[in-house]
Amino acid sequence: MYYKFSGFTQKLTGTAPPAAYSPQGLRPGVPAESPTMIFATPTKVVSEAGSTVEYLGGNRVPDLQRKFQTTDGIPVHLKRGVPDRLLYRTTMALTVGGALYCIVALYIAAQPSNK
Repeated sequence: MYYKFSGFTQKLTGTAPPAAYSPQGLRPGVPAESPTMIFATPTKVVSEAGSTVEYLGGNRVPDLQRKFQTTDGIPVHLKRGVPDRLLYRTTMALTVGGALYCIVALYIAAQPSNK
């Protein structure tokens, strides 16, 4: 005897073999027609793209490696000079200012209200 879960009664009920092998009314099968293409134009084949790639600028990696790997006592985050120092000092000022603001806000929030 074959059984199938009935969605209506929420119990197992007796059934025929084909219905038991296709649970919840799903029928196995192949779609009748192929699905439509999502994109109208096919993708570009690698051989069409060509083997040469042009970059917008020269390769600066060796120069930057040379600059950052020198042992001159300057921290890595300050090696590029004025822009790095400006960014570092701005970040530190915002961090200290934010911490002070949080402390003041907590102090004000801890005071009882005078009503």
